[in-house]
This record gives sequence, C-alpha cells and structure tokens, in this order.
Amino acid sequence: MSELEFPGRDELERRHFLKVMGGASSLAMASILFGPDLMKRVEAATEKTAGLDPKDVAQNEAFWREIQQAFTVSRGLINLNNGAVGSSPEVVTESMIRYLWQQEDAPPFQRRILGARMETVRNALAQLFGADPEEIAIMRNTTEAMQTVLLGLDFKPGDEVLTTEHDYFSLVGALDRREARDDIVVKKIEVPVPPKSMDELVAAFERGITGHTRLILVSHPVNFTGQIFPVKRICDLAHSRGIEVAVDGAHSFAHLDFKHQDLDCDYYATSLHKWLFAPKGTGMLYVRRDKINKVWPLLYASNRMDNNIRKFESIGTRAYGPFLGIGEAVAFHNGIGPKRKEERLRYLKHYWADRLGALPKITFYSSLDSEMGCAIATVGIDGVNARGLGTYLWDKHQILTSAVTRMGINGLRITPSLYTTLEELDVFCDIMEDIAKNGLPSS
Repeated sequence: MSELEFPGRDELERRHFLKVMGGASSLAMASILFGPDLMKRVEAATEKTAGLDPKDVAQNEAFWREIQQAFTVSRGLINLNNGAVGSSPEVVTESMIRYLWQQEDAPPFQRRILGARMETVRNALAQLFGADPEEIAIMRNTTEAMQTVLLGLDFKPGDEVLTTEHDYFSLVGALDRREARDDIVVKKIEVPVPPKSMDELVAAFERGITGHTRLILVSHPVNFTGQIFPVKRICDLAHSRGIEVAVDGAHSFAHLDFKHQDLDCDYYATSLHKWLFAPKGTGMLYVRRDKINKVWPLLYASNRMDNNIRKFESIGTRAYGPFLGIGEAVAFHNGIGPKRKEERLRYLKHYWADRLGALPKITFYSSLDSEMGCAIATVGIDGVNARGLGTYLWDKHQILTSAVTRMGINGLRITPSLYTTLEELDVFCDIMEDIAKNGLPSS
C-alpha cells in the first residue's frame, strides 16, 4: 500500500469526482485527495514556475525532479521506450485501484453508480481536446478507436483511401481488409525519411489525391520516427476537395500542446495510456458531430443511438476503474501545464540527440527540427544491426528501446518521458558513443 493518506470511502463518494474533474485543471485538486506531501510538493513546484517561459522551465531540473517524484518507476532499468506505454503517476494508479474496490461493493449496480461518472471524464477529455463532449467516445486504445472509423464508414467499390507507408500496421491492415472485402482502393504514398520540409509532406498528399479519394488517414506524429505531419494543412487540402480526414493521434495527445481547431480533422483517435499517463487500456475517439450517424459501431448498438457518440462504447460489461482513472490523469497533465510538458519532452530529445549527433557513424532517421518532432527520434549506428543493438542494451545494461527495421531504417526509437532523468540519458549516450567508436561487443 502507498504511504499516501486517503479520505474515507463515504467522503470519496460525496465529493471525489465532481470536485476533482469539475476543475480538472490543477494539481491543487489532486492534492485534496492524494495526501499532504507528494502532491503539495508538485503543486508548489508548478506555482514557482508560473509565468516563466516553458522553454526555460524545460531545463529547470529542480522543477522536474519534483514532478518525477509523482511516479513510482523503477530505477533498476532505463526505460527509453515510453512511446509504447507510459507509466502512470501514483495518483492515477491509486485512483484506479480505489474505483475497482468501489466496484466490488455492489457489482450489479456498478454501471448505475460508476458508469454515470464516465460523463465527467468525457467532459474533461473534451475540454482538453477542444471539442464538444458529444463528439468524444471513451475507448480502449487507438487501434479500437480508429478501426471503428476505418471499418465503420460506408465505401463503394472503387472508392480510394489515401494513406502512407508510415502509418501504424493495424490501421493499414484494417484498410487492407476493406480493400479485400469491399473492393476499395488503398493508396499508400511514399514520403522521405526524414523529409526536408512540411511542404514536401503536403505535396506528397496532393499528388496522391484523385477524383475517387474519399478518406485520408494520416499520423500526427509517426509512431516509429516521431515525424510530425502538417495535419491542418492536409485537412484544408482534403476538405477543399470534399475529402474527409482521419488522424492517428496515438503519439500527439498530451504530448503536443494543441486543440482540435489546430487540426480540423473529421476523426481523431488516441491512446490515453501513452503520453497522458492514464491507466493502461484507455483511449479516445473524436468524431465530428454531424458525421456520427454515418459511422457504424463495431459492436451492436440500438438504432436510437445512431446519432449518439456513446454507441461506439457499446462493448458490454466493463471495469470502470481504468476509465475513471483518466480523470486524475487529465488533472495531473493540466497541473503541470501542456506547453511546459511539450517543451520538456522536446528538450529531453535534444539532450541526447545533439550529443550523439556530433559523432561519426551516427545516423538519424528523424528530423531534429523542432517543428517536425518532439519527444520521439530514431537513431542508428552505421554497420550495427539495430535489433542486435537493442538486445545488447537490454541484456547488458537494462536499457529498454524499440528497434525499427523497415523502410530502409536500421535504428532504435528512443522515447524518454517526464520521469526520465538526464543521468539516465547520459548512461545511454556513453554506451552508444563507445559502440560507435569500438563496435558492438561480441559478448
């Protein structure tokens, strides 16, 4: 059990969710529930940096040490694969556990009691994304959310969906299934790795559009290089031709500081357990309100739900604990400050990438231009197999990375997070420098 102090269950029933999520924007709310020490220290740290330039705060190690104390990550390993799944702060994990215990009080009534609180979470996510709550579905991950759209839209034979070779395999796989099942055409355009400019990316999409294009699928940041695509420009281009746009935002939500109006897409899917630090198995789907009726849900929902965003949540019995824990994750994120968080993640990327970039034999498959990326970058060592390198880092040094060996890439995707320390990045860089100079040890 955590040493943090918690209010009694009756008090939680009375005030917890509405009190925390009614504001949903400050760590002060989280500290009401999660003890006098840890969260107050984090709150005090954020107050000290109020009004400062987020780029300056990004380099304030005293501030980030306080934030890191909110997490219970093991320092027995160095996790540089946080892009796969993020660690939750203790307040989020404890809240999920508390809701799971509440669920066991009267399981038959969990939907009535706990299920109703999903609306407060929906409101918080809508506020963070800059959308109407009636456009937000609470899902389990990006794959489920985006496949709901890709498999739920009506297409006719010959209709074209335009995407890239960079998009996530399960989403491209869903489109390939539609191609086989419904005789649509899936066009996968090639873009450089890395591109020279945003203009180059927009031009690639423009060249791919035909009179049969009905939908564009685009990643906001690409999962294996971190390349940010100019989504708003692509949406403007598509909409001028009467084409809808679906955005894979698995790596953008709570990573980059933006609102829906900055994208103007028709559909958006994300995983909340990555950069928002929400409980595992939580995600979000945005569908523009006037388009909800045209998307079939993956599972049965009553016809009277045709225009209701909640039809996409019709999965039968669920455990509400992880989904209600999203609320604390939103409060934690807002308390730190979205722009501060983005700039810290970008700073961590440049901390290690700028050091390794000065070495011979180091190849980057990601642009280091701040406009084109944030936390994620993929790096390789000439002449060293990426999978072998990743295995060595884990087996010998307990450094966790993700090998990328596709589209001519032979590198490791490196994704630090807020709880990553500069000392951990120094260890990683020291080892990479040695391998770049002397080769990968044989044993």
